[in-house]
Order: sequence, then C-alpha cells, then structure tokens
Amino acid sequence: MPTPPSAAARDEPVIRDRGDACPGALRLHAADDGFLARIRIPAGLLTSGQASVLGLAADRFGDGHLELTSRGNVQLRGLADGCGAELAELLDAAGLLPAPGHERVRNVVATPTSGILGDGRPDVVPWVRELDRLLCASARATALSGRFLFAVDDGRGDVAALDPDVTVLGRAQDRALIRLGAAADAVEVPAPDAPRAALLAAEYFLDAVDAAGTRAWRVAELPPGHALGAEEFTGRLTAAGIAATRKGEVAWPYAPPPRPWGPGTGDRTPLCVLLPLGRLTSGQWRVLVEAADRGDGELRVTPWRSVVLPGASTRRPIDGYARLEAAGLVVAPDGPWESVTACTGRPGCAKALSDVRGDARALVHEARGTSPVHWSGCERRCGHPRGTAWVDLVATPEGYRLDGRPVPREELAGAVADARSRSRVSEGAVKR
Repeated sequence: MPTPPSAAARDEPVIRDRGDACPGALRLHAADDGFLARIRIPAGLLTSGQASVLGLAADRFGDGHLELTSRGNVQLRGLADGCGAELAELLDAAGLLPAPGHERVRNVVATPTSGILGDGRPDVVPWVRELDRLLCASARATALSGRFLFAVDDGRGDVAALDPDVTVLGRAQDRALIRLGAAADAVEVPAPDAPRAALLAAEYFLDAVDAAGTRAWRVAELPPGHALGAEEFTGRLTAAGIAATRKGEVAWPYAPPPRPWGPGTGDRTPLCVLLPLGRLTSGQWRVLVEAADRGDGELRVTPWRSVVLPGASTRRPIDGYARLEAAGLVVAPDGPWESVTACTGRPGCAKALSDVRGDARALVHEARGTSPVHWSGCERRCGHPRGTAWVDLVATPEGYRLDGRPVPREELAGAVADARSRSRVSEGAVKR
C-alpha cells in the first residue's frame, strides 16, 4: 500500500537543554485551568471497571471531563492542588499504576482492532502486555522520557505511521519487524521475541543518548554521529540470544485509522465511537462504559480520539446504541467531526492565542472535507496528527494562519473547506 505524505519534516531534530517535564499520573502539570494528570494506558486497553474509575476521578478531583490524547492516553484537567496522593491511590487500586517509577514511560500504541477482525493478522495485544511488563521491570527504562513512543502494529500499518521511536510490525509465519525511528531498514525477529527486542531497542537509544552527551527525548533528536543503526542493533539482539536478521529497506505498509462504525467487515466488526475533539464529559464517558458492559466489558482508546468496543458489533447493534448518538458521540462515518482535531487552546493553556476548540466547533459544519485539519493555539502545534499531511491552522494575535498564510476570520470557513477538499495535502507543503 502507498505510504501517506509524511509529517516528519515538521519536526526538526532538537537537542534538549532541560529535563523532561512531561506530565503523568503522579507528576501533575500546572495549567491555566488547574492541574493536569496524564494517565498512560498501553495500547489504550481498559476494562469497563478501570474506565469507570477514570470517570469517577474526573468528577471527584477534576472538572468533570476526560480528554483522549494522540497517543491513546487519558487526561484529567482542572485538578485541585494537593489531590495527587488521593488520585494515585484511586488509580493504583484500579490497576492503572502497576509501576509508579515507570508510569510516564508506558507510552505504547497498538492497532486497536488487532485480534478482533479474524483477518489472519497476528493478535498483538499479548505482545503489548509483555512489553509493558518488561518496561515496568526494567530499571534502565526509567531513564526514557515521557515522550518516547513504542508502536505495536499487527501488520496493517496504522500505528506504525504515528512517528514512533520503536516500531514492532507483525509479519507472516510468526515473525516481526523492529524499526528504530524512521529508518528505512529494519530487523526481523521471531514474534515471541518482539517485546524483548523492543525493550532492547529502547536501551540502545539510551546508550546512544549517554554517548552523545545530550538530553534527547526521541530517536529523531539524536545527533547524526550517534544515530541508531540496524547493523549494530542486530548485533545487540544476537548477543541477547534473539535470532535477528537485518532486512535492509522494507516496503512499509500504511492503513488509515478506523472510522466510526469500523471498516464494515460484518458481524465481527467492532463498534468504533468517535469523540469530537477527544474531549467528553464524565456523563458521556459513562454512556460509553455502559455500551462496553453490554459487550465484553473492554474498551480500547485509540490514538485518533476514538474508542473501539471489541464486544459490540456494527451489524448487531447493542442495546443503548441510540444513547451513544444522543450523548453527542459519533457512531456513523462521514460526519463533520472526522479528522478534525485541536489542542487545548484557551482558557486551559497559557500559551494559546485563541479558544481553538470553540472556533473548531463554530465552523465544523461549514469547513467539511476529507483531509485532516488541526487547530493549534500557538506555534507548538500540540497534539497534531501523525503519519499524514494535514491542513494546518495556527492561531495568531490577528486571527489564524492557514498552511502558512494569514486568512481573515470571515473567510476562514471557506478557506478551510477548500484546503480539506483536496484529496491530499501536498507533501512538500511543510507548515512552519
């Protein structure tokens, strides 16, 4: 399959000059609307009981809302100062803090429909659980930044396109590929060894950081002289007892995210529910949890601000299906909210120059199209899409820039609709 236009050119390598301040469940971030907690959920895997606890935490400690991040994690905002110990106790009791010293490094995304569709692809959920276990048991892994990302892909190429630092890609005949950053080549290993190989890749990165004397948080930030190489990585795996083979350049697959209702493959297709802008009230969250309970009690939070319910079929509508729609959740394709994302914006973020979520809501029905669009409150572009080009809206003191050019507010809806109507944003149109 063709690879989508890459957004990698937007993120030039950076050498960090400070420590990683990425928030977590234990390290809260002081935002303009109160404190923020980010709960890592490897592969977005939640039981309905754990999901209920997150809703309870939003009501008890926060502003009554939950946010889904571009890595399939959950954020709570508006937290009161001094609630950290009680929040941690609640999360720990629900099994959401298995290793407090590692909670910020459990950044793992995975194909959200893996093991459900019966399409012959490997079920990567056991790989994720083993990788998480290895991460939590590794003292060395605590040195990873809160932004280092693992992707475990069942071979279709959906999460492999999210700019991960370490990618595990399922292959036929019980094999898997491991890729370091955006390298063209990869290393093949037996599938049972894939989780351990992924951890060894992260340790290889940490060794390169130490050798370079930098504070690089991600593979792309390593100086050229210390870039990770497939040949050395193959040697490291072999020394660790893993039968590894360097594969050279690999034709990397690409698959788009699951759409609301899923790809429509029949009774085994899980229900996919889109959450507009990835933010919802605890009441909406409870409706979602109730829908999961009517299936098999499992939820999978995706990196695309949606939730897959594996036990709910699109051909056999679950009881309460209409409640999802009534709650403002999207359960049908081709709606105006597909591929529309935004950062926090005002009033939650001090750096934001506009209420980008409010602006996105005001124009969502007028500015429809097929290409992804992201509303950013400042030049940092937090939460922007990965793995594809996107229509780039950045707030300025005067209004907005669209793909680098100023657009009057009265012309914004038409300009966004025109940009989104193109089949693909030009790969060369880097919006900085």
